[in-house]
Amino acid sequence: MRKQIAAANWKMNLNAEEASNLLDEIYSKSIELSSNQMVVLSIPYIYIGEAIKKYKAKNNYFIAAQNCATTTNGAYTGEISASMLHSLGVKYIIIGHSERREFHFETNQILIQKIDRCLENNITPIFCCGEKIEIRDKREQNEFVANQIIDCLFHLNQEQIKHIVIAYEPIWAIGTGKTASSQEAEDMHKNIRLTLAQKFGDNVADQISILYGGSVKSNNASEIFSENDVDGGLIGGASLNANEFSGIINALKK
Repeated sequence: MRKQIAAANWKMNLNAEEASNLLDEIYSKSIELSSNQMVVLSIPYIYIGEAIKKYKAKNNYFIAAQNCATTTNGAYTGEISASMLHSLGVKYIIIGHSERREFHFETNQILIQKIDRCLENNITPIFCCGEKIEIRDKREQNEFVANQIIDCLFHLNQEQIKHIVIAYEPIWAIGTGKTASSQEAEDMHKNIRLTLAQKFGDNVADQISILYGGSVKSNNASEIFSENDVDGGLIGGASLNANEFSGIINALKK
């Protein structure tokens, strides 16, 4: 069975004390994960070192970054490289979130470089894709998202693609309170898997975890995660509340 993943994306939230407290609260929750379940906490860079130490003995919990540089090292003031994050013990990095694409003008070519830097450092990219409401209104969402997958991931080989997690985030449902229906989520996830199968084959495509990211809460997670091609979620605001996030973790498929 594919890995079922509850991935938190804290974005640019919480001061040092608040972050430490939330890490402790999540850690204290009595949640037993099965072998195919994982929790990934994508937190601001400055809290990663502390978080990795806190969670060192916590099975199937991993600390992730929200971004990385396109380059390995050098005179790039303010940048953080995948190799630096690897040296801390980071196993996952979010790549291509819609906010990075929109506010930091990240193109597909930039995302390809970041994906490659992750893989070179044995880090799994959580690759984000998704459409705005204008595209869905024109019923062009399947083609649009398929092209994001093709443009950013089809340069990889069969072994490399197995080390990718994909997160579908309907941009119209991020932070808006709107949520795709479970059937809408399943339809897009199936579209993504079929797109992957065109290049890498059905067997490989069936091994890749595809997460849903769009206003998932503890009260709708079970319905969304129950769909065949939905393998968990990339969780924003709800991941900042330990009780909400633990409810989402408990909604993962066994």
